[in-house]
Amino acid sequence: MSYSPSTQSRYNPSARSLYPSFLSVQESLLLQLNWARHGLVDTFRWDHVISTIAGDSQIRANVYKSLLLNSLSLTSIYTFDLLLLPLVQDQQKWLHRNVGWFYQVLWLLPVIGLSFYLNSSWCNIIAERTFVLKHGNRSAVQQQSVTYTGMLKSIATSAYRVVMVFTSLVVSFALGNIPYAGPILGFFFMCWLDSYYFFEFVWIARGMSLSRRVRHLEERWAYYFAFGLPSAALCTLGSGLANAAVFALVFPLYIVMAMHARPVPTDPYNPVSDTDVVRHPSPFIPIRLPVFAMVMFLNDWIVRILSVGGGSRTRNTHRRGISDDTESVEEGERIKMQSKNATSSFQSNKSSSSRINIGRRKID
Repeated sequence: MSYSPSTQSRYNPSARSLYPSFLSVQESLLLQLNWARHGLVDTFRWDHVISTIAGDSQIRANVYKSLLLNSLSLTSIYTFDLLLLPLVQDQQKWLHRNVGWFYQVLWLLPVIGLSFYLNSSWCNIIAERTFVLKHGNRSAVQQQSVTYTGMLKSIATSAYRVVMVFTSLVVSFALGNIPYAGPILGFFFMCWLDSYYFFEFVWIARGMSLSRRVRHLEERWAYYFAFGLPSAALCTLGSGLANAAVFALVFPLYIVMAMHARPVPTDPYNPVSDTDVVRHPSPFIPIRLPVFAMVMFLNDWIVRILSVGGGSRTRNTHRRGISDDTESVEEGERIKMQSKNATSSFQSNKSSSSRINIGRRKID
């Protein structure tokens, strides 16, 4: 029986054919620039925002409430910065010197705190409703919220989001204080951070875990950098509180744009898929940029400190991948484990006190 050369090469491939094929550095750079261009185009698709708001009354009502309350916060901040603060400077009387302090404590901080709390709930409604209109089905969060496990996961996700906001602010502050290159590095990080929070609702609605969300952004770093560039630039024009209020003001609008966006590339490891040959990007241009490496490290550290009663489980997490522990906390696994242990302990105590052998039970 004879074999043709093509058949022989198929079953006995040469070493050269098994070696991966790479794009040139110039081709890889052009691809990254093209993906960044797509990100800029998607972040200026205000037509999607207008059509979505105009086409649904529930989205429109929540967007209007968010804009109204955050506009009040922004007005209050600039009223203090531009009017009250110059008036009370260099004043001799105690009451005049402390007018700004009273204004901040009695009005400014409560208004800002209320706006951020309400804005979070309104943005959840906007994101879920936009997802339904865009994809025609319920999100993973809506499907799980009707169960006890889903409620635990929702609570754990919200708590973990607070931890991640805190660690992200810490990393941003640390980068900004690096000599010379600090402000630029801090601004770059804010671009990716803004994109993460704009797209977080989309990723959670699709059931993506924490590690998948972070990996998805880091493998498409050029696109997400460009998508977050306008908002990050807009939020660097004023003071700290004013920048936070501006971000809260535009946050619902960018969520709608993120719902309609199409991040590229589809496959970062084979970006040119028009041929049968797999061509990887150049090794000199990183496919995955570890943007959130320090954030995830701090998250792991904080979660291990805050975890109570999970000593053996926490020690075993060192054998697992990075941020697996925080991911389990975000998804409610640790809460479920603690509730199971509490139920098991209660059952065992009840059994020993009554001296009744009830046998083995599986606690769901």
